[in-house]
Amino acid sequence: MLKNNAYTAYATNKILTATPAELTLMLYEGAIKFCNIAVKAIEDKDIEKAHTNIVKAEKIIEEFQATLNHKYEVAKDFDNVYNYLRDRLIQANMKKDKEILEEVLGHLRTMRDTWKEVMRLANTQQS
Repeated sequence: MLKNNAYTAYATNKILTATPAELTLMLYEGAIKFCNIAVKAIEDKDIEKAHTNIVKAEKIIEEFQATLNHKYEVAKDFDNVYNYLRDRLIQANMKKDKEILEEVLGHLRTMRDTWKEVMRLANTQQS
């Protein structure tokens, strides 16, 4: 129990001290993790676990949409991408279709990797 409390404290501290850019990266990582768990659950015929994790990924996409800054033109493009991903997650959940989840995972990984590169370039420019 003590080990679990220490991990929880560490994870909480990591979130509380993260920059907005790091939080965004954590959200991408979380969405990827939940989609991977859902794929495995579908393979294992664990419908409830698949549903729960697809919904978690949907909630992350909804959070991305809710935090878009629409004063920038690119926000509209991101909103369209997030709508598409959310729709695909809903379809994957209704059909319990791991191929759709694999498609979403590909997009999420690309977006995460792009975000990592943006963070790296921003850190390079600040140095």
